Amino acid sequence: MVKVAIVGSGFIGRAWAISFARAGHDVRMWDQSPAATTGAHDYIAGVLGDLAANDLLRRQAIDAVLGRIAVVAELGETLADAVHIQENTPERLDVKREVFSLIDAWAAPQAVIASSTSALLPSKFTDHLQGRHRCLVVHPINPPYLIPAAEVVPAPWTSPETVERTRAFLVAAGHAPLVMKQELDGFIMNRLQGALLEEAFRLVADGYASVEDVDIGIRDGLALRWSFMGPFETIDLNAPGGVRDYVERYQSIYSNIFPQMLRRVDWAGEVIETVEADRRKRLPRDELGERQVWRDRRLMALAAHKKKSDQEFGR
Repeated sequence: MVKVAIVGSGFIGRAWAISFARAGHDVRMWDQSPAATTGAHDYIAGVLGDLAANDLLRRQAIDAVLGRIAVVAELGETLADAVHIQENTPERLDVKREVFSLIDAWAAPQAVIASSTSALLPSKFTDHLQGRHRCLVVHPINPPYLIPAAEVVPAPWTSPETVERTRAFLVAAGHAPLVMKQELDGFIMNRLQGALLEEAFRLVADGYASVEDVDIGIRDGLALRWSFMGPFETIDLNAPGGVRDYVERYQSIYSNIFPQMLRRVDWAGEVIETVEADRRKRLPRDELGERQVWRDRRLMALAAHKKKSDQEFGR
């Protein structure tokens, strides 16, 4: 058990707090807005019951997990003696640089300083720091207490020891780290997601498919395999002789399609009218919050199912 500091307690910060407290760590949350940390603590208290009902608290009592999460008024007190610091401030380079300067100055020398940024390269906001060797990105898919994958993205000067300590820390907390060899715009997950979204928007904009048909193709098609296998394992199992056999059989299909995929559709152009109209017909704007709760409960059920299936069939 170690002390973990959460800097910024919005959607991502409060989700990390649940994950790290569930792993047995003492978690201290700070936000420049006291109302944000109070709201985050209330949210966490409300979600733990659902997690316990799905056996997703490592068989711990709700009060035990909640008792490890404290709201702290001062940033310095939050950082004191922390071994892992997770920053979750807005996606603005000037904000990240300022916040990382404060954290690097006040944090204990052995502390790892990680950012949850989903878009900013770590080199852009850590280059000026004396302790830049201990800084990196740990980018989750929200919410990290339900989705274990998290990207570990080093800056050019991040030490190998920092990367390895972070990887091991995440694994011990129940996460599945993707350790990048070097930083790259979009990291791994947003590049994969972006490729899929580019094609989804093209199919709708060019009149080949409806918004719902595209969603069906993922929800009731590809995602069923992807919920427990990645794309390389998928194709390895989709040909009698494995991945090389698959490439020899089917690469020509994709090489024919690829030139058609090199044209971008402006997501904010005419196509957004079609996409938004379809989505609001199926889900009115004032029901988004309710549907987000539904999504998280479905994710809990899926996480519980995957946990049980891993025990029965192996990973």
